Amino acid sequence: MVTLVRPSSKVCNDTPANVGPITIQWRGADSARTPGVRALALTDAQIPDRYLTMSDADLDRRIESARRTLGSDLVILGHHYQRDEIIKHADFRGDSFKLSQLAADRAAAKYIVFCGVHFMAESADILSSPSQQVILPNLEAGCSMANMAQPDDVEQCWTELTSMIDQPIVPVTYMNSAASLKAFCGRNGGIVCTSSNAVGVLRWALERGKKVLFFPDQHLGRNTALRLGYRQDDMQIWTPRRALGGHEAAEIQATTFILWLGWCSVHARFSTEQVRWVRENYPGVRVLVHPECKREVVDLADESGSTELIVKRVSESPPGSVWAIGTEINLVSRLANENPDKTIVSLDPVICPCSTMYRIHPSYLAWVLDELVDGRVVNRIAVDPDTTRWARVALERMLAIQ
Repeated sequence: MVTLVRPSSKVCNDTPANVGPITIQWRGADSARTPGVRALALTDAQIPDRYLTMSDADLDRRIESARRTLGSDLVILGHHYQRDEIIKHADFRGDSFKLSQLAADRAAAKYIVFCGVHFMAESADILSSPSQQVILPNLEAGCSMANMAQPDDVEQCWTELTSMIDQPIVPVTYMNSAASLKAFCGRNGGIVCTSSNAVGVLRWALERGKKVLFFPDQHLGRNTALRLGYRQDDMQIWTPRRALGGHEAAEIQATTFILWLGWCSVHARFSTEQVRWVRENYPGVRVLVHPECKREVVDLADESGSTELIVKRVSESPPGSVWAIGTEINLVSRLANENPDKTIVSLDPVICPCSTMYRIHPSYLAWVLDELVDGRVVNRIAVDPDTTRWARVALERMLAIQ
């Protein structure tokens, strides 16, 4: 039995149209020269109208033809939250941690086409070799969580913290952040984490400092610290653009974890009421949620973990298992289709894909691959050398943690 969501025809109102914006109006060269802003050098381009009116079958044929032509020069990475129409063309699929490792290992490929969002493509460029080029099919595919931590705000926070605290502070940025913030962590003795390795990363940080500044996702920071045995009293939320993050100096000096006021718009939708509903309506259900969910949702769930863990748990469970999953709907739907002998439901009755991931449409993938076949690179993500140097330090610290 396969059940994707509770009976509902509703779709969240922030889901974009199938193709998304047609015209790209982002001058990457300007942003690359601006201190504290995303360090990107992007090839400006506009998708031709013909790609927006092609049938699904024509798009599939063009994508597969380009893949055959490019051969081993090309690798396509697909994040778990991508739609099935993209995932079927990916050489590898996974969460941000797994895809970061794959990007670092694919030395033979000249072109890495990353079907994900900006911060993932940035990390792929940082970890890949200088001879490789990373391409993001649609430059509008960003991340609302990453945008909640602006570099200038983080620098101001760091200035305030280091001026009032004598103890060592270790900055930890979630993978969902700009390359410039990964570089900030590299320069200041910090590290990057993903939902897969957050426990190990926080242990690493606490071996080196008495306090941790964790950004941009407060929920992942809180849930991970609680897993390590810390209490809610050991944490304070830092609200950007407020003096001392909205706290008295004594509160900050007494705390262990300073958590940035940020969240994932998809995972923040899940609620305790939804958990209770599935337990009442699906006897024997196991509730499995992502650690970007709120603490009270994680507390009521049977288990929380990264998208890779969610895939593993469901795939390895016996036939007849019943699962309620709190993560992005494309992954939940794919798990249901790939495990027809199990009942798989989404916690959220409203079908709500990650609106920015959803902007990677097959039209854009076909376009950038056709351009590669013709010898042109469009939508390249290229992080500047200084940012690359320091961001690589933080990322390699992460990759070294088992």
